[in-house]
Parts: sequence; C-alpha cells; structure tokens
Amino acid sequence: MPIGEFDGAGTLPGDNGILLSTPMYWLYEMGQAALNPSRAVADATRLFFKNPANPFAHTTYGKSVAAAAEVFERSTRRYRRPEWGIDRVTVGAEPIPVHITTVWERPFCRLLHFERAFARAPRRPQPKLLIVAPMSGHYPTLLRGTVDTFLHNHDVYITEWADARMVPVAKGRFDLDDYIDYIISILHVLGGDVHVVAVCQPSVPVMAAISLMEADKDPYVPHSMVLMGGPIDTRINSNAVNKLAENRGIDWFRNHVITKVPFPHPGFMRDVYPGFLQLHGFMSMNLDRHLEAHRNLFTHLVKGDGDSAQKHREFYDEYLAVMDLAAEFYLQTVDTVFIRHALPKGKMTHRGRRIDPSQIKRVALLTVEGEHDDISAVGQTEAAHVLCTNIPAEDKAHYLQPGVGHYGVFNGSRFRSEIAPRIADFVLTHNGGRGRGSGAHPGPAKAASASH
Repeated sequence: MPIGEFDGAGTLPGDNGILLSTPMYWLYEMGQAALNPSRAVADATRLFFKNPANPFAHTTYGKSVAAAAEVFERSTRRYRRPEWGIDRVTVGAEPIPVHITTVWERPFCRLLHFERAFARAPRRPQPKLLIVAPMSGHYPTLLRGTVDTFLHNHDVYITEWADARMVPVAKGRFDLDDYIDYIISILHVLGGDVHVVAVCQPSVPVMAAISLMEADKDPYVPHSMVLMGGPIDTRINSNAVNKLAENRGIDWFRNHVITKVPFPHPGFMRDVYPGFLQLHGFMSMNLDRHLEAHRNLFTHLVKGDGDSAQKHREFYDEYLAVMDLAAEFYLQTVDTVFIRHALPKGKMTHRGRRIDPSQIKRVALLTVEGEHDDISAVGQTEAAHVLCTNIPAEDKAHYLQPGVGHYGVFNGSRFRSEIAPRIADFVLTHNGGRGRGSGAHPGPAKAASASH
C-alpha cells in the first residue's frame, strides 16, 4: 500500500507549480461526466464480446476486444466506498457469524463493532481491541485483512472515518484537535477496558490523546497502545515524503492542493484535499508497477485466467477508492507532523495545551515497523519509546519485521504469521495490567524487542 498516511504529500500533482482552485474540482467532475458515455459503450462492448452466443467470444480477437473494454472501463471509473464483506470468522474450529454495528457516531467518524455471535463463551480470553484506522485517503476497509486476522482472538472495534465531500458544511470543521477529541470520546465509550492499535497516521493523535488522558488521570486510558508504521518522528531516516513537506512549507500545500467540494455533493463548498489528487499521488509513487498490473489484467482476461483477473479486481476496487480529507485536518497534520516535528520536539499542543508523552505511565507500549517501509521509515515509530520515558521497561517492546514494506506492516502473510501473533501476545500479557508490569511471561513481542 503506497499510501502512506500523508504520504500523498510526497508526490503531489501540484508539484509542477500550477495553483489549484475551486474550478479544478469542477473540471474533474466534468471530465468524469464526459467519460460516462464512453464507459457505457465499453461495458456494452465487453458484454457483447463475452456473450457465449457470439461466435467472436471464442476467438482471440473477441477476447482481446472484451479485455480492452474492461481495462478501459475500470481505468476511468470512480470507485465507490468498498464494503467490509466480513460476515463470519473461525474461532477455534467453529465458524462464528459476525454482525457489524455502529456503537458511536459523529459527523466525521463512526465506531464500528464487529460483534461475534458466540453460541457459548470461548475458552480463550478475548481482549477488546480498538483499531484506529488511518485518515489518509483510503477508506478504512483497506484494513479488512487486519480486522479479519484480529477477529479470531479479539473483540474488535474500528474507526470508520467519513469522506469529507459527503459531510455538509453545516456540520462544522474538522481538524487534528477534533481527531484527538474523537479518540478520547471513543475511549470513554469503551470504558477503558481496551487495547488501542494505531495503524500508521493515527499513531501521533493516539499518543497525543493518551498523553492528555494520563495527565488528567483519566480512568479510561487503555491497557496498551500498539503503534504500527507511524510517523512519530519523521526526522529519523527522513525520506522523500518528509523532505518535500519540509522544503515546501505549509503555505505551499494550502495554495496548491486545497480546493472546494463542487455541487451536487453534500459537502458542497467545504475546503478539502480531494481524493482525485491523492489518487494521482498514490499512483505516481509506483506508476510502473500499476501499468504492469493493468497489462497483466489484459493478458489474464485474454487467456481466461479468471482467478488472477479477480485478484486484480479485488485489489484495485479497494486501492482506487479514495476519499476527500477536510482541509484543516490535512494542513494541521502536515504542519504538525512533517514540517514542525512538534511531537518529538515537545511543542505539539491540543487546543493550546502542551502534549507531554512522559505523562504516560499506566499504558503499555508496543511499536512495530517494517524493514523496507518507504513511507514511515525505520526508527520513526520506535521514537515513541524515547518520548514515553515513564512507561516501565517491562511494559515496552519494539518489533522490526524483516522483509516487508509499509503495507506489510498491517496486512498480508507476514502480518498474519509473524506480526499479529506478537501483538496478540503483548495484548494478552497486558490485559487488565494497567502498566503494572505483571511479571507474566514476556512472549515473542518482548523477546523481539530490539532496544527496550
């Protein structure tokens, strides 16, 4: 996943100096509308040349025309928000139905509960797990594999952030301070008996929220926080993403990538960092790989390799579905995390109040990084240990996963077989521990600690 929570800032299409304005979004919408007839013709052509009654459907020519029509249609459509598609999970050896319910909601987020309908209580403890999904362009369904993996042994909740173009201006603005407020409110709803997993971008606001709660001696702090591939200190092993933000400055981002939502979207006239610009950034980071993937799709369709073609469809149905971000949230995050490095410098504030991670004492900390992460480089997440000076050493652990990039930190086979078990062990070890250093067996998560 070359998203990279604000990694879109690393390859912004405005980098050529063209000033974006409201008409840019309107022109994009007009372009989409203008392509509708062509897409309809392509879809009809595909159906015509795939019809078994059509003799050309059984020839290489007919298969090539149908394949070209599908590639064109898929390359030009606007992808809608994907469905979660999780309706059951295996716990032990028993398939358990899963019901997705909303247990908390605000204009820019709702909290989903993946409720498992057990016929009888499972023997193994099922710790409550809050997954804070990134608000960085893709929908939270990109963490479908993460959720599915944890569901086997955990009671899972996840934040589902809203597409800013779907939120009316009358609902108010949304910035990084609001994001932190949302996290604190969710932890209060869950009553403190929970473990937090922050995937990528949320690592900073999650740490900020817990720091504030600890400073207030809030009884609803979580038992532990797991930070995965997050930009805690982007000065460490600074990459192209980080350097672009530092070199450009916040005014460049404000002038070049912020525009207003056009009619007829519900968020009409809201300032946003639009999804189509993010998608341009996502694709350009690995353009050759995406072009090759679409060439392969054409070949698979002509050869009748339905399994490979379906895997392509499933991946790009998710990857190409993007959402707009509220401008104030995007700009405040870029400025705080990537330009001023406010958290590691001790200068990050929440509504005028300084955030001090050294206040965290009762919450265990696990950080996870990928060896080949080109978004949140090695060391950027581990920096959380330097900031959280008052967490007991026995309640801190770090794990570096060999052979994976950014996406592999929270999805894929290595995540399922090597990372998720370590997180599960860490969570179970500190379940109800409140940072007391219970003396339980350290397990693989602590054994894998590189320096803590």
